[in-house]
Amino acid sequence: MPARNALIVRGGWDGHHPVEATELFLPFLERSGFAVRIEESNSVYADADVMSSTDLIVQCVTMSTIDADAMNGLRTAVEQGTGLAGWHGGIADSYRDSSDYLHLVGGQFATHPGRPAAERHDDGRESFLRYAVEPTALGETHPITAGVGPFELETEQYWVLHDDLSDVLATTTHPARDDQPWHRPVVSPAVWTRRWGAGRIFVATPGHDLETLRHDGVRTIIERGMLWASGA
Repeated sequence: MPARNALIVRGGWDGHHPVEATELFLPFLERSGFAVRIEESNSVYADADVMSSTDLIVQCVTMSTIDADAMNGLRTAVEQGTGLAGWHGGIADSYRDSSDYLHLVGGQFATHPGRPAAERHDDGRESFLRYAVEPTALGETHPITAGVGPFELETEQYWVLHDDLSDVLATTTHPARDDQPWHRPVVSPAVWTRRWGAGRIFVATPGHDLETLRHDGVRTIIERGMLWASGA
């Protein structure tokens, strides 16, 4: 059987370790039968020949920009059946100034509430909270999340703006605290999928650092999510 083709596109803000993070998943993709191409720029999305032969895009690009040609190439590829997968800011906070991209992925990072002021120690982890990732009813049976979770993490907890076209497989709840301005708990999607034309999109919001990506639950969900997005 000929290898399927995966394209890793990485870059943007270095704080999400785009090189090291994507390297974690290279062995899995290769064991799963993918020939992997790595690009350090999203300009590859404008190459119609590359995109038409790509089964899966794994994107790890945070707080960057995308031009019209690349965005059109990405959207067209997904509509025609190429899968798109990613985690954390590498997919949910990639191109804030592109409404077409936000429409495609269906969710945009808004913030990650930090610790209460009294618990901050200037250790670089002020935005790390202990929180739960809990499967939805759909997630309990979906091939990406079945049998995984609920589980707890201590890392950034993403508050995501989203729509109801996506199928939410797991959620996380932001509590209402006396030191915060919101008045009731807020539920955000933590894992979701989305159908777009003939393509599939997978997003997991955990994944700020390598420790989080190595967590059994997070890693399992991402590996399954990449396969699901590819149509495997």
